[in-house]
Amino acid sequence: MSSEPDVELRSVTRRFDDVIAVDRLDLEVRHGEFLSLLGPSGCGKTTTLRLIAGFERPDEGTVLIGGADVSSLPPYKRDVNTVFQSYALFPHLSVLDNVAYGLKQISIGKGTRHARARELLALVRLEEVENRKPRQLSGGQQQRVALARALAKGPRVLLLDEPLGALDLKLRKEMQVFLKRLHSELGMTFVYVTHDQEEALAMSDRVAVMNKGRIEQLGAPREIYDAPATRFVADFIGETNFIRRNGSTIAVRPEQIRVARTGDGLAGEVVAAMVIGPTIQCVIKTDNGQEVLVRQQRRGANGESEALHEGERVFLTWDEEAALSLDPQQKEETAHA
Repeated sequence: MSSEPDVELRSVTRRFDDVIAVDRLDLEVRHGEFLSLLGPSGCGKTTTLRLIAGFERPDEGTVLIGGADVSSLPPYKRDVNTVFQSYALFPHLSVLDNVAYGLKQISIGKGTRHARARELLALVRLEEVENRKPRQLSGGQQQRVALARALAKGPRVLLLDEPLGALDLKLRKEMQVFLKRLHSELGMTFVYVTHDQEEALAMSDRVAVMNKGRIEQLGAPREIYDAPATRFVADFIGETNFIRRNGSTIAVRPEQIRVARTGDGLAGEVVAAMVIGPTIQCVIKTDNGQEVLVRQQRRGANGESEALHEGERVFLTWDEEAALSLDPQQKEETAHA
């Protein structure tokens, strides 16, 4: 990989009237990586993508692509392209002409642009539909056409703004695998915006978790999940129990907690027990009034959890290393929020 980042944001701020959408943001996107901007609605992730694309201009700070300052350049002068959730295909054009459209705009000859479009349709496994109109395609096929069109001019960076949001769950899962494979084949830099934690963790080389216009944590998916830096990250990524113990609060994932009918541990009562596919999910109300979510495999080491019933007395334990360590300042801030 190149040592120079493909995208860099230096102290970038973007305001909309009195709302700060992006707040003094610093970010480097490495060459060839798949980086996801993840967070809830209003966290600033889409505005950040639009700042990279050129659809928004920073009020303060600098946006660089390939080491060049592009802060004041319009989208068409930046070495990036964007794939949107809405596909934005031209309904009157064939699939082939949709893919070739950007090449036509820069006066590439018909034969050359159609040859390039066919190469890209082969890349996205859609060679057989080149003569169809977009309305004759499924949602997943339309999204792949939009991807091929975005790749036609060979941008340095591909920006993806919630591209799978309009697809049903099964198709969304299939497209996640497809996008990950496509990224591996191309070796291109992808910047991906999503609010779906599972999607970001499954697809990305690194994830930037955003909150209130800033990055709370930037790291590999395993690091984000196993070692969240703040309470916000621990709460937003997956499901987490915040358990009060000995005057402090620890965070423990539901799958790390063991349930037993006898022994030592945090005592409580089963208030709900549900079979969810291959897992058992229980809600335990502890004697000090907390509710703790427990999730275990049906055929795991603690097989007796499948037989738990509402009203049963149980004891909760976990390995000490499973208790997530959070930033003390953040814990204090969230406690007083």
